[in-house]
Amino acid sequence: MANKQRAADTHYLELLAKEFPNIRKATTEIVNLNAILSLPKGTEYFLSDLHGEHEAFIHMVQSASGVIHAKIEEIFGKTLSETERRALASLVYNARAETARRKKTEADFDEWCRVSIYRLIEVCKSVSTKYTRSKVRKRMPATSAYIMDELLNADDEANRAHYYREIINSLLRCRIAEDFIAEMTQTISRLAVDRLHIIGDVFDRGPHPDLIMDYLVEFHDVDFQWGNHDIVWMGAAAGNLACIANVIRLNNSYNNFDMLEIGYGINLRPLSAFALSVYGDDPCIPFKPHILDENEYDPIEPALAAKMNKAISVIQFKLEGQLIKAHPEYEMEERLLLDKTDCAAGTVRIGDKIFPLRDKRFPTLDPASPYTLTAGEKELMNTLRVSFLKSEKLQRHIRFLFSHGAMYKIVNGNLLYHGCIPMTASGAFEQCAFEGRLLSGRAYMDYLDARVRRSFFTRDDGGDIMWYLWNGSKSPLFGKARMTTFERLFVEDKATHKENSSPYYKLINDRAVCENILREFGLSPENSHILNGHVPVKIKDGESPVKGDGLLFFIDGGISKAYQKQTGIAGYTFIFNSRFMALSEHEPYSPLEEDGTQVFTSPVIRIVEQLKRRMTVKDTDIGSELEEQIDELEALVAAFREGTIKEKF
Repeated sequence: MANKQRAADTHYLELLAKEFPNIRKATTEIVNLNAILSLPKGTEYFLSDLHGEHEAFIHMVQSASGVIHAKIEEIFGKTLSETERRALASLVYNARAETARRKKTEADFDEWCRVSIYRLIEVCKSVSTKYTRSKVRKRMPATSAYIMDELLNADDEANRAHYYREIINSLLRCRIAEDFIAEMTQTISRLAVDRLHIIGDVFDRGPHPDLIMDYLVEFHDVDFQWGNHDIVWMGAAAGNLACIANVIRLNNSYNNFDMLEIGYGINLRPLSAFALSVYGDDPCIPFKPHILDENEYDPIEPALAAKMNKAISVIQFKLEGQLIKAHPEYEMEERLLLDKTDCAAGTVRIGDKIFPLRDKRFPTLDPASPYTLTAGEKELMNTLRVSFLKSEKLQRHIRFLFSHGAMYKIVNGNLLYHGCIPMTASGAFEQCAFEGRLLSGRAYMDYLDARVRRSFFTRDDGGDIMWYLWNGSKSPLFGKARMTTFERLFVEDKATHKENSSPYYKLINDRAVCENILREFGLSPENSHILNGHVPVKIKDGESPVKGDGLLFFIDGGISKAYQKQTGIAGYTFIFNSRFMALSEHEPYSPLEEDGTQVFTSPVIRIVEQLKRRMTVKDTDIGSELEEQIDELEALVAAFREGTIKEKF
């Protein structure tokens, strides 16, 4: 056994020697890695529940959630007016819009570009101090990396002014100053935000999750902790009909037709034709869409949208009934309501009570077989399924969620997950039965992660587990006893709309419970935290995002317009840099108008924990990996010196 291990070690070192073929190259890399370990830790940004609000989200990242504005104040607070400082911040946040506006309003646009580049260089220098020159270069766009590197590192005072001037004049003469400005602002944001963690729910409600995903696919370092709204899209991309119906119903109800048809190429014409043929004379009042954003390319009249919404909702309830019957282990029989609907009487029995229906027209419902799709409904769903499976962009985005995402993540001492850890009222981890096994806590989360991946990549259950995680009572992504979509649409009595939350959400006010969760995931409560999304924090009602005596932070502050009346703000960013942890509290996003007007609000950044000492790369997970690489390189150097492995020059 020892001989085999030595052979394996030698084989590995021989492979490593292909990249570092001699002592000089190996030791140079050791010096480089040791230097990196001594640098300050890069700044991590944590956001959750983006819900398709692409403009607000991209603004948060571009502005580094208020950090860029703070840097500008620090650098130019005594030399530029407040108006000039705000204008510079707006340029970093949205360079294309600001340069387009300035091109129309500036008497000397070239001079404005020249001054702006000088100022952006200073900001870029400030946000790059944590990194090696090599890493800074990697964050720059390839087309401008050489020029930016020269501007940032021209340190000869005697020649700098002339050197800068000639580079910038060349940019202006070649008419690429606008592109260069945009690329420099992008670089500033990439350096300010070293790593981005999305704690669930990119999709639904807002108009363009597709544009958020486009942005994140190109981002240098991002990970996801799946949310319930993400998982239902993952199931839809796997071809699960119940997930597809939920996705279309939810986005139909929020008027997101541009995203569905233009963004992802989902053909909704068959649905509109079916809805008109079946519900043409039905006003479908309870199904009218919530119009938070207008469609630019695919406007659909609210009356038609309501008919489409009703058509897909009835189909959804039928498909869900089929799944509930096929999976008794889901324990969701109480959600079978179509067979308890009396169309003639216009009532539905929920539990032991009878309720009148708001809408009593069910032309496709067969009382003898209420969960069976009509021939027309089957044809429609098969057509929609093909659209989801053949959408190249959607499939690419969902595979990115798989490659960069998981049910939870442990990073730099922090535990990240979207919804909850299922718990009993007494505070114990709830036992959940799947595939003949009783699972709880971390083991349950690990099982679900593996099960979801198997479901998507092998199609062994048609994506049914993803539908369960969307709305199942023991789903850690949902965290409620039931989803009351049917009641909200068909029953007036609001008591039936209530969705009781998991005991977890009350228990986490207790520090001991949060400590128990951290220990379950192998973390020490002394230096670890939980970052949680999913539940909007109602700041206006006095609710705090900080739970468990500072061990857990809820960071869903309502980026989604649909929640801002409840929360009173427009989202949180949790910031973890080398010196402190902080919550950045955002006001509603206001786009830059053509006339230059913008409601300029800088987030309120509140430090929630000051680190005892400045954290370096050595103190991080990446630092541990680098130390392992150093050990391996030192072993290689020893092998070179002993002659076990031959050097090459």
